[in-house]
Amino acid sequence: MLDKQKTIAKKISLQGIGLYTEKKVTITFKPAPENTGFIFVRTDIKGNPYMKANLSFLLINETENGLILENNGLKIRTSEHVLAALTGMDLDNVIIELDNIEFPIMDGSSKYFVEAIEKVGIIEQNVERKYYSIKEIISYEDSKTGGEIIALPSKKFEIVILMDFDSKFIDTQNAILKNLNQFKKKIASSKTFCFLHEKENKIVNKKNLHFLNYTSNEIAKHYLLDIIGDLTLIGVKLKGKIIAYKPCHYINIQFAKRLIKKIQIFKKKDIPKFDLTKNPLFDIKSIMRILPHKPPFLLVDKIIELTENYVIGVKNVTMNEPFFMGHFPKEPIMPGVLQIEAIAQVGGILVLNKLKNPESYSTYFLKIDKVKFKQKVVPGDLLVFQVDLLEPIRRGIVHMKGKGYVNKKLVVEAEVLAKIMKID
Repeated sequence: MLDKQKTIAKKISLQGIGLYTEKKVTITFKPAPENTGFIFVRTDIKGNPYMKANLSFLLINETENGLILENNGLKIRTSEHVLAALTGMDLDNVIIELDNIEFPIMDGSSKYFVEAIEKVGIIEQNVERKYYSIKEIISYEDSKTGGEIIALPSKKFEIVILMDFDSKFIDTQNAILKNLNQFKKKIASSKTFCFLHEKENKIVNKKNLHFLNYTSNEIAKHYLLDIIGDLTLIGVKLKGKIIAYKPCHYINIQFAKRLIKKIQIFKKKDIPKFDLTKNPLFDIKSIMRILPHKPPFLLVDKIIELTENYVIGVKNVTMNEPFFMGHFPKEPIMPGVLQIEAIAQVGGILVLNKLKNPESYSTYFLKIDKVKFKQKVVPGDLLVFQVDLLEPIRRGIVHMKGKGYVNKKLVVEAEVLAKIMKID
């Protein structure tokens, strides 16, 4: 049985107070299409700017007291408890709106976020979920604190937390999560805490802090909650056993960076499987009714798969292509710029197909980024493109990532920013 992606059934809002700003915050969870991930939207800023919950947006050296994400001046603070709730409830795609710089602290746990998700329900989506399975030991050790995180191969995701406070007043503690379905009952309600010597610290709202009965293992459980939230920024579900000794946000993030490097190597080798034998969703006639492009500048022959968030298209490269006459007469090679154009046209199908009268619109390049050409594309090649939306479409702006494959090898990739405009 395939493991499918999940989102919430409908939107829900809740309110609370920010720990650092001490201001009232309203957050709203909304369903999101397949392959969206977790998206933060600031509704208090003009234009409602957004960013993906991703490690690449984490501010360096600002993780001791919680996560701070920033992208082009947009900041989001203390998202770890919300992210833990989303991952702990086994979700993949959710849009999270907030009207302040930081999330509400609530009672210092993930409890209220979990209850909100439960209230609206969870639905299964039509796209298979992807995992990164840990194949070898991955570790990070902090020489200053002695804290360490080790990841071991395992067929499921599990976490073990060991805490030693080097104190005669607080015993060592441990917490274990053997399966995500234990998160709601065992981990979600564990509250953030404060040691007594921190009680008068002026940077925090003391009303929301939890002064613990240290005979319980609630501290260890909350550290486990935090590491789930922090590792959510990796952007992919994990299969592996995580053992953490004296973790903190800083150690969690350094460990996550090492994981990301392994995942990037894995993704380079992870070639999608395309079924080229099934009947196309759109043949060339259907494509010409959607795209404004016409021969000889039409660079996609059929669409074989289409969802809300990605599209797969095919281009047959033949010697009859007019550009081979000059590029190059003795060594025919498909120009790189036309490979990027083909990515954009396949992406155009994804975008324009959503519109009521697609023939009345077109997409125009605004920016091309992270372009890589891996090998030559020559006559006889069958180019298969997969184009994914990187962010929700807003105000006609489309941010896509496309990859092209020949014979199960990646030959081209690029990120494209485009604008949907009505044709005069």
